[in-house]
Amino acid sequence: MTATLKERFEQSVVPELKKAHGYANPMQVPRITKVVINMSLSTRVDKDALKTAADELSRISGQRPVITKARKSISNFGLREGMPIGAKVTLRGVRMYEFLDRLINVALPRIRDFRGVSAKAFDGRGTYTLGLKEQSIFPELNPDSIKRQQGMDISIVTSAETDAEARDLLKHLGMPFASA
Repeated sequence: MTATLKERFEQSVVPELKKAHGYANPMQVPRITKVVINMSLSTRVDKDALKTAADELSRISGQRPVITKARKSISNFGLREGMPIGAKVTLRGVRMYEFLDRLINVALPRIRDFRGVSAKAFDGRGTYTLGLKEQSIFPELNPDSIKRQQGMDISIVTSAETDAEARDLLKHLGMPFASA
């Protein structure tokens, strides 16, 4: 089973980008290599909140998350090295395309007063990071069962060498960038 976004990438986006950027070989066209979804909680986390966040992240992504731990102690935040502070998931392959399809076509349009995502959130090497304020925009979660609103960061890593190539790739895949 192939995702509809992957089919669209292979059948229409690759030829369009090849023609627009003058690539000689279809393998030169930038691709999405992985999507990383990260939910970090406040420093004072109880185990139930962490378990709930991990469960919600697994329902959103379709994959079991990894619990992230603090790398070093910061006394002002009450943080010790090794304390669990969040959860993350790295998606590749078919799951990655299915998640991006749901994000672009279902979740983002559900945001209230949505006018598009920022076109400036690139890191200089073709990675786009999108921050969401709440997880309730995903249809996999029942809004009534959410006890605590939790934000997340979604990083889309591409094989593009420049931000312009990555922006063009995401625009052709249907990412709704805000107009200037």
